[in-house]
Amino acid sequence: MIGVKLDDSSHCIHYNKRCKPLFTYIFMAKFTSVEICAGAGGQALGLEMAGFEHLATVEIDAHACQTLRHNRPKWNVVEQDVKTFNAEKFSGVDLFAGGVPCPPFSFAGKQLGNLDERDLFPDALRLVEQCNPKAVLLENVRGLSSPKFEYYRTWILQTLSKLGYKSDWRVLNASSYGVPQLRPRFILVAIKEEYAEYFTWPKGEDKVVTVGDALFDLIAENGWQGADEWLNYSNKIAPTLVGGSKKHGGADLGPTRAKRQWLDLKVDGKGIVDVGPAFDAPVDLIPRLTLRMAARIQGFPDEWHFCGKKTSAYRQIGNAFPPPVARAVGLAIINALKKKKEKRTIEDGLFSLV
Repeated sequence: MIGVKLDDSSHCIHYNKRCKPLFTYIFMAKFTSVEICAGAGGQALGLEMAGFEHLATVEIDAHACQTLRHNRPKWNVVEQDVKTFNAEKFSGVDLFAGGVPCPPFSFAGKQLGNLDERDLFPDALRLVEQCNPKAVLLENVRGLSSPKFEYYRTWILQTLSKLGYKSDWRVLNASSYGVPQLRPRFILVAIKEEYAEYFTWPKGEDKVVTVGDALFDLIAENGWQGADEWLNYSNKIAPTLVGGSKKHGGADLGPTRAKRQWLDLKVDGKGIVDVGPAFDAPVDLIPRLTLRMAARIQGFPDEWHFCGKKTSAYRQIGNAFPPPVARAVGLAIINALKKKKEKRTIEDGLFSLV
């Protein structure tokens, strides 16, 4: 039986190694990166899979830093506010990456954009100028792609252009890269001009992973008699997992609309539980997710541990950038840095702005 236990001394969630990850990988790091707003390491892990070696992962949240150190003791985890971070000593790094805070641009918030004190795009651009990387990868919510922020997007691209980059934005759905949720993310890739012609946005995968594909073994691991029936309802991709913030949101699956969508998948979105359905649970039970289930929905492998109490651990999971998406974009950037040409179609696209 696969179990989950909480190590009270370190508050780290540990999972039995028999759990099967959604993917396996072998990598040989040849390229370097610096990442800000690293969170629980979703983007950093995906970039590592692609072949990047992290010179620094910068994160302000103590529990998230503990998660990073627990999973990758050799990483240089910098527990610091991005606003006070200086990247000059990393000059010439191959990639500068980050998932700057989403609330300033989220449809669920007030969408204050650059007027929101949590907006870190100006600091990200300051750090890009300091370390002068060959490429830049920044991700945010789809809300940033709305007409309301067209002026702000243009300012970002013009700033990068002055620094010698060709840049483009693209909305990528996590479900196109083997992740069992839609999770659209607005991705900015900027590359120095000598490499830009070689960059192509990554194509998605043909096979869609559903909630049932990802979670059935965990739902059924305790012998619950209703697991097979549950699978009939879970053959779809999930709505976007919502992690909440320190000010708002707890360990549940999001606002009312999202909970209704989860209910269609026969998942109770009102909270997170410690273990899956018991052997003698009613066959018509609508189960809640465990932290490990939520992590699989986000595309994390089972061996990745999350530190902190339940709400903090879930927040780290829910706010993460899915590793498989980061890996796909990272591989595309590496191909560009290798000046490796790919066969393109008009639909593939390259850069829309200089």
